[in-house]
Amino acid sequence: MNPTVEFFPDEVILQILVRLPVKPLFRARTVCKRWLSLSKDRVKIRASCNGLLCCSGVPDRGLYYVCNPMTRQFKVLPRNRERPITRFYPNSEATLVGLACDLTLHKFNVVVAFYHRAFGHRPDGTFVCYVFDSGMNKWRKFVSIQDDHFTHMNRHQVVFVNGSLHWLTGSCLFVLVLDVECDVWRKISLPDEVSYGVGNRVYLLELEGCLSVVQISEAWMKIWAMKEYDSEVWSVVDRVSLRCIRGMVPGIFPISQTSEHVFLATHKQVLVYNRKSRVWKEMYSLKTNSSSFPLWFSAHAFRSTIFPCD
Repeated sequence: MNPTVEFFPDEVILQILVRLPVKPLFRARTVCKRWLSLSKDRVKIRASCNGLLCCSGVPDRGLYYVCNPMTRQFKVLPRNRERPITRFYPNSEATLVGLACDLTLHKFNVVVAFYHRAFGHRPDGTFVCYVFDSGMNKWRKFVSIQDDHFTHMNRHQVVFVNGSLHWLTGSCLFVLVLDVECDVWRKISLPDEVSYGVGNRVYLLELEGCLSVVQISEAWMKIWAMKEYDSEVWSVVDRVSLRCIRGMVPGIFPISQTSEHVFLATHKQVLVYNRKSRVWKEMYSLKTNSSSFPLWFSAHAFRSTIFPCD
């Protein structure tokens, strides 16, 4: 067995790449005819939460799937749009997609949110949000006003903790939070020391059930965690020197973390940092001639579970 695979913890499965065929991803060509037909399509991995993956079809926009690659189960969600997607109704790509899997309540929610815009017009600030409830097996809709913006990277970094989904805004001034039970949006301020721009990049992760912020500069990686969620108090949990991987820093991207390790991706590599030994190791490297998307563009954290999704 490859020693790299033996070292890799169960809670993190790297290499979940955008627009990969489903068949090699889930190894499920013999499950059923419908599953086999899905394997011929191409999908986007949109979110990962507690062992489930949320995917969206590339050729068939507006269609979402929830999959458990460990049990080889999947669920095709019913259409959530009130009208077909055409050139006259251009809301074909969601601004935010989130997956909330609550193991204690034995249910999951898929959130799809986007700015409304009529044909030929810019978004009007109306934020339309659909929430799929696995218990009810249907979508519900609510509308709010949001003036926040999201880059391609931070809108795909969604964290589910304390019954809410969290996204980092494009300005990195605060975290946008959705309570999936109450359908309420709110904001959480970032640590006062966080600065964005001029060589600093900010990311949102989860750390042992806590909301966490990671800031990467040219020489340091600083990590905060919100250990007192109700009072929104941030605490510094680590400060890591990046000097020994200096050449990789411009393209490095944090994927996941535990109390012992931090996993990061570059264009072609997956690195792991041991917090106790302060040692860096290469976990994985793509072949030179690989044509897949860069790892920092498409890597997600994954935690194994037998939680049913169908």
